[in-house]
Amino acid sequence: MEIVVYSDQYFSGVKTLWQEAFPGDSPWNAADFAVPAKVKAQPDLFLLAVEGATVAGSVMAGYDGHRGWLYAVSVLERHRGSGIGSMLIKEAEKRLEALGCVKINLQVRSTNAAVIAFYQGLGYDVEERVSMGKRVGRFDG
Repeated sequence: MEIVVYSDQYFSGVKTLWQEAFPGDSPWNAADFAVPAKVKAQPDLFLLAVEGATVAGSVMAGYDGHRGWLYAVSVLERHRGSGIGSMLIKEAEKRLEALGCVKINLQVRSTNAAVIAFYQGLGYDVEERVSMGKRVGRFDG
């Protein structure tokens, strides 16, 4: 398994991965929309775990000069528990820290106990916050 920066040759693998990992997710989070947007902003923070032609995992990271964020962390079901998710997170953390980041945030659905436990095992703490969002601009997806 190798961690690489996203390139277009992996698009169909990312799309397949995200469809499996995030069924029923919002259309603006779909690969067709999110990947081109990420490639325009901090493309070196879009990491994949690949084995041959198979995209087994992904993480998108972002840094705004104040905090880092992790998004679209996913691993193919058949590869879960093999350490791929941890490898991706650690590489993203390393890259964010190199940019000067001192705190990384992520969001997990409160009902997803397994994923919460995964992140706690990597040193992340649950912080009591209210997550708010607002759609701006037009989405044509």
